[in-house]
Amino acid sequence: MNILIIEDEPLTARELSDMITEIDPNFRVLATLVSIEQSLTWFNQNNQPDLIFSDIQLADGLSFDIFRKLDLHCPIIFCTAFDEYILSAFDTNTVSYLLKPISKFQLEQALNKFKNMQKAFTKLPTASDFSSMYDQLRRRYKSTLLVNQRERIVPVRVKDIAYFWLDNNIVQICTLSHQKYFLVTSMEELETMVDPSLFYRANRQFLINRNAVSDVERFFSRKLAIKMTVESPEVVMVSKPKAVEFLHWLEGIVKLN
Repeated sequence: MNILIIEDEPLTARELSDMITEIDPNFRVLATLVSIEQSLTWFNQNNQPDLIFSDIQLADGLSFDIFRKLDLHCPIIFCTAFDEYILSAFDTNTVSYLLKPISKFQLEQALNKFKNMQKAFTKLPTASDFSSMYDQLRRRYKSTLLVNQRERIVPVRVKDIAYFWLDNNIVQICTLSHQKYFLVTSMEELETMVDPSLFYRANRQFLINRNAVSDVERFFSRKLAIKMTVESPEVVMVSKPKAVEFLHWLEGIVKLN
């Protein structure tokens, strides 16, 4: 079984190649390509492999440009650190979409899926297959957020975040250990990134962690005032229309969209 790797980080490519051959010695890595230009040249000079492992962000652009320019029939497993390309990936012959860092277990699952699809299909996966894959992928919530702190990039575990606070269109993070960071994103985007069983959008300004809720007080006009285990810049309020939904969430009764 011939495999092609498109990855511009040499260490990542080497680790991926080693894991592939450890999982199944019958897999043979034909080449490791580092750019769009090099990939286009390689495909013009070689037969298509049985399977492609491809990063998305390459030094000279997105790998999608390779697959748009060539008439490829081989399946692709994308390996990337970014989840915002999931929908674009389904415009190609996608078998799986793996988020870095990739474990051997995840890789083995993807390869097993490829083998099963190879047995079942004599043509490319159908739209319903892609739809099913997307439904599974959309349930993957982030476990870590990367925040900029001066010249440093700091990984912050999502479960350690007490709340996100929107202040003048800037999102601030406060952790359970009282550390504070800024995040370049919107509250709407954050809601799609974090597990709704753990985080609740209390109001326009606050997205709060269940584990940071100390207690709840009934307020004027049947609103709810949430007391947090860490200090918040203002009282976290839940409106009357959302009060029942919030209390259900606090009990662990969560309706996932």
